[in-house]
Amino acid sequence: MTAPSSLLDLDDVDALLAADVDGTLRFAALGGAQIRATAAAVHENALARLHGMQPRSVVLVSGEGSASRAAELTQAAVGSRIGVPVLGAVGTPPWVGPLDVVVVAGDDAGDPRLVESVDSALRRGAEVVVVAPDEGPMRAAGAGRALLLPPRVAVPGQHGLLRYLAAFLAVLVAVDAERTAKIVPDLDRLADVVDAEAVRDHPSNEVFHNPAKSLAARMQGRRVVLTGDSRTTALVARHGSEALLRVGADVAAATDLPDAVSGVRRFPSGTAAGYDPFFHDEELDGPAPAAAVRVVVLALEENRALVERRVAALPDADVVVADGSESAPDLAGSASRSPGPGGTRTDLEQLAILVGRLEMSAAYLRLIGGN
Repeated sequence: MTAPSSLLDLDDVDALLAADVDGTLRFAALGGAQIRATAAAVHENALARLHGMQPRSVVLVSGEGSASRAAELTQAAVGSRIGVPVLGAVGTPPWVGPLDVVVVAGDDAGDPRLVESVDSALRRGAEVVVVAPDEGPMRAAGAGRALLLPPRVAVPGQHGLLRYLAAFLAVLVAVDAERTAKIVPDLDRLADVVDAEAVRDHPSNEVFHNPAKSLAARMQGRRVVLTGDSRTTALVARHGSEALLRVGADVAAATDLPDAVSGVRRFPSGTAAGYDPFFHDEELDGPAPAAAVRVVVLALEENRALVERRVAALPDADVVVADGSESAPDLAGSASRSPGPGGTRTDLEQLAILVGRLEMSAAYLRLIGGN
């Protein structure tokens, strides 16, 4: 048995790019492009029919994976702060009518549940927005009656959350721009913010100046628990767990912060004293000690100090915020920080940055793990 070690150096740019044979890093960096493509569709009047509609409700019908997570994130981030009720559903509810907007989103244009949702909503007179590939049964169900926001940037399903989030936000702005203006950022600005994070996470940037590489390095060789300080950041943490699994990087648990704080302390805080994987014999020495548990807490910048106090009792915890200055306990037990750029960002901008960083970290972790 040997200790886990990196097959690649995170600062070896040429080796990373050569190992990324299926474009995982490139796909993870396309979040801003996906948002910008959605913004372009809006500028081309793809949602003109919804302008000023002020509907009774906006119903988000989502498929599995990123679409479902984006719908939950939209509800949690803005659902209680705007004048239009935002509801999530697995299909078109029976009470939907001409006063409602139904957004159907998913990766599979042949999903019977989504196709039936489009058909049912149209038959009841609702305005329908289809955020799915414009092909197959989905195209037939819309039949020129539904508004379309098909994907313009091709990425694997695990990297589509920001596209769905942008589409949902675009619909909310279209139906009630006056009330959402102070809550929902302009999509072009949101794309710029996500692109700026992708630039910081570029392979050419060293670990010390690269938030995604730094996060991947701290997760390597550990049992990782991802969590968040609020409903929205906890949802982003769950997306991070799914991204790690789907790209083949690692298996990480995702949970709410109170569960992480109470549960992680039951695990050993580190490798057993004197353990050497080279000389360890399971028949003589017993089972090899498990890797230590590291808790990665996603937080909004304004909540950082409070979150650091909440996790201070944990033996190994990192607080990750959008500005890139993550805090992690050093050998002396104090918190160390690396400086990050200033500037106030909206909650949605911070959440989008964290989504992009987690996806890039998953890509780096996969590459240095040899997958």
